[in-house]
Amino acid sequence: MAKANVKVTFLCPIKRVWDVVTDLSHHEWRSDMKAINIIDENEFVEVTKAGKKTKFTVTAKKEFTVWEFDLENETIKGHWTGRFYEYREKTTLDFTEVVVPKRFYLKPLIGFYLRKQQKQYFIDLKKELGCEEAGKIQVF
Repeated sequence: MAKANVKVTFLCPIKRVWDVVTDLSHHEWRSDMKAINIIDENEFVEVTKAGKKTKFTVTAKKEFTVWEFDLENETIKGHWTGRFYEYREKTTLDFTEVVVPKRFYLKPLIGFYLRKQQKQYFIDLKKELGCEEAGKIQVF
């Protein structure tokens, strides 16, 4: 099992951040995504630029507070939790992903991969939001 946790605070209102993060029909800002195929309100499939497909099943969604889903592809299975906090026009995101590799030889690499992927997501998100960070991206 591997776990990655990323925290960052943007100088942006929470509605703007929530809308960008949860709008699956607008994914062009993500540098790693080729497409997101929306199955219904609770399921979608991300397709990376390399053609890798990952299925997501939403398990919780409370506006401006939390978005969670299970995820699975040919190499991993896991759960992602995104928590959203607002304080005086600042929005703090706390995203945690826990995955289990399906192939034993991936076990030593999966933590590095998750942290790298999460960091890139936040770099792309910052560009899309056009908001400054209140501190550095913290990756654990």
